[in-house]
Amino acid sequence: MAKVERFSGLLSPVLTPFGEDLSPDVDRLIGHGKWLLERNCNLAPFGTTSEGNSLSVAEKSDILDRLVAAGIPAASMMPGTGTCAIADTAALSAKAAELGCGGVLMLPPFYYKNVGDDGLYAAYDAVIQQVGSAGLKIYLYHIPPMSQTPISLSLIERLLKAYPETVVGIKDSSGEWDNTKAMLDAKFDDFRIFVGSESFLLANMRNGGAGCISATANVNPVAIRELYERWRDDDAEDRQADLDAVRAIFVEYAAIPALKACVAHFAGDPGWALTRPPLMPLDAEKASRTIDALLARGFDMPGLAGAKAAAE
Repeated sequence: MAKVERFSGLLSPVLTPFGEDLSPDVDRLIGHGKWLLERNCNLAPFGTTSEGNSLSVAEKSDILDRLVAAGIPAASMMPGTGTCAIADTAALSAKAAELGCGGVLMLPPFYYKNVGDDGLYAAYDAVIQQVGSAGLKIYLYHIPPMSQTPISLSLIERLLKAYPETVVGIKDSSGEWDNTKAMLDAKFDDFRIFVGSESFLLANMRNGGAGCISATANVNPVAIRELYERWRDDDAEDRQADLDAVRAIFVEYAAIPALKACVAHFAGDPGWALTRPPLMPLDAEKASRTIDALLARGFDMPGLAGAKAAAE
């Protein structure tokens, strides 16, 4: 088996479009994925922004097959595979490894709270043993604001000691720079540390981080990628400020519906605005305010309008 290169740079937790019957619209997803790849942004389908926990294992498996069949390179993808059930996590992770995905982004089992490091270690250990593949590369997913199940430094250290070639990185979506900095300061060997927001990208790069996996990369990949590539330049602080200003527009309301409203507008495709319950689309007034704020900054998404047609 060919060596799987570890990720660095920019990844997008790709928005999942839905049809009127609430089934995943994979043609739209393929088009958006290719648009992102053309802008040097790798793909993290089934993340939080992807409404990943609103998708079944069967849906995710089918989507992965169709993405690869449509020419999306498996090595460019880091699908979210973490669920509350070890068997489901193992099945989806095995699928990703078999397809040749560059890695998986794995939430801890998050329903039961306060289980401690022993329980979380046992869960990750069971998944790795059940998958049993050298091609499995796990990027841990630390998002305590949503999961309420944090991944500690001691747990990372324990997993790395047991599985140094399998547990290869983490996405820190704690929203707390001190937490990311503690991970970076631990100096884990070739352990790729991604921030979950481009607001921390410059700081992450200055401290030896690997990049970011950001919701806003769905709509602003070029500018985020440019900061990743040019973080040593004299204008890096200005670039960071510009990214922060764009991100602030999306978090004023509900970020996922706002991002979908943005894609719907710039793709000229109203169907993109649909979300799967319990999430709901932005109402017309909030969607209009979001787009007006973006246009006031000269924001655009060139080439998006033809992305679905090109994928079909």
